[in-house]
Amino acid sequence: MTLTPYVTLSSAISLDGYLDTARPPRLTLSNAADLDRVDAVRARHDAILVGARTVRADNPRLLVRSAARQNRREAAGLPRSPWKVTVTATGDLDPNAAFFTSGDTTRLVYCPAPLAGGLRRRLEPAAVVVGLDGGVRMSDLLADLGRRGIGRLMVEGGAIVHTQFLAANLVDELQLCVAPFFVGSAGGARFVGDAVFPWTSERRAHLAEARPIGDMVLMRYALSDRFTEHDADAHPAVVTTPVMVGMR
Repeated sequence: MTLTPYVTLSSAISLDGYLDTARPPRLTLSNAADLDRVDAVRARHDAILVGARTVRADNPRLLVRSAARQNRREAAGLPRSPWKVTVTATGDLDPNAAFFTSGDTTRLVYCPAPLAGGLRRRLEPAAVVVGLDGGVRMSDLLADLGRRGIGRLMVEGGAIVHTQFLAANLVDELQLCVAPFFVGSAGGARFVGDAVFPWTSERRAHLAEARPIGDMVLMRYALSDRFTEHDADAHPAVVTTPVMVGMR
């Protein structure tokens, strides 16, 4: 039986729970030390996922920045940066976005099955488009990634994606780094939206680690029995070669 990937959800938020303001420019929450920590976490995963809204709003490259970390991945037979993954309900993706044009790694786009043909014509060969039946459920996406050999997935946003993964109880580890300021922006993006979550005042999440990173605080929560309190270095990336299973 194919196992679904171990999911690490990583995010930085303000003291009042914001990811960003309602207006440009993009808000920088992390300090330099936390950005380097996130880069190290990226390097230990097989794939990085963001939602299509994040691709449109932030134009992220989603690459490992450190050349030394890239070199270590390459020496282990891995791509210099993890696979890139995005998910879209509308197909509104620009083929010129950095997601598709930066870095030499596999890119996957998940969408509802009826949109797949049109997206393939627009995005391939820069990305592999995977149509999912019955809409786009994160559980189906994870199952497909598992069949492709992805063992560890890092989820980096945005709020809709966070909400979908957390509400469906699909996250093994939450890494939440808090910046020491308030945003207070009407209409700004929050960490999650409204949903019914598995963790409540009666079922509290387990705090496995809390530590300062400069003026920020990192909190790691164990959200499944697959979580380990050992350092993430104990979990090297496991993908060795791309596995392009049949498209749906």
